[in-house]
Amino acid sequence: MSDGGKMDGLPRNLRYLCDSKGSVSHVCRATGVNRQQFNKYLAGQHRPSAANLRRIAQYFGVAPPTLEMPHEQFVSLMDGNSHRVLDELRSAPKAMDFLDHAVRGDGAQGGELPGRYDRYHFSSIYPGRILRAAFCIYRHGSLLMHYYVERFPAYDTPGKADYVFKYHGMTMPLAGRIFAIDYESAQRNELTMSIFASQDRSSRRYLFGVTNGIAATMLRQPFSTRVVLQYRGEGLLQRGDLKRSTVLDRNDPQIPFEVREFLTSQEDMIIL
Repeated sequence: MSDGGKMDGLPRNLRYLCDSKGSVSHVCRATGVNRQQFNKYLAGQHRPSAANLRRIAQYFGVAPPTLEMPHEQFVSLMDGNSHRVLDELRSAPKAMDFLDHAVRGDGAQGGELPGRYDRYHFSSIYPGRILRAAFCIYRHGSLLMHYYVERFPAYDTPGKADYVFKYHGMTMPLAGRIFAIDYESAQRNELTMSIFASQDRSSRRYLFGVTNGIAATMLRQPFSTRVVLQYRGEGLLQRGDLKRSTVLDRNDPQIPFEVREFLTSQEDMIIL
């Protein structure tokens, strides 16, 4: 059977994927497609409905039109596709060891990190000024998570917050460094990634690093800047921590000397 060449490739492509992912019955259970109906797809007797094709494609991690490619092209594409890379990673002990350390925390260092911090970096909204945010690392089961709050005062009413951004994400101690990736959850727009290290491997008072942010649209430019975490104490963020979150002049005496030295030693910010 042929439908512009699509039906010629579809049965063979489905069989190829089923063979690489396990039994046909398992694929049917996972997708909710009737086994008898699926057998007809494999035999080329029927074409899946749009809904079933979408379910099958979603399960295998490909776009629906990809399932209908000529078989030789399909195999060539799948040989370099992500699901094969992930299968290989799962069978690679070193890769799994890396992921385990990244997700669960790097030994004693991960145990020292939870607590409240001031987070300092140059602001992409108030050029030339330093943003102090309230930052917290906490344990969630075996994982290290974090959240932080940025408050930008109004130009005409400095005591009032004009913008408030809230970020949530995961903290990953790895090889003497701390990686943090998070998502802005108030406006659901920006993704940021940071990497920190301490001056002294036994100290967590100050963690120095770089942070990068990119919004979902280019209406806000991507940015990169130095960033510092200053440890304040144990527990989750308190009201006083949130009130401290603001934008400061780079010479403001509230900014610790170590922070100001690190942030202002060279150019304040890189706009990408």
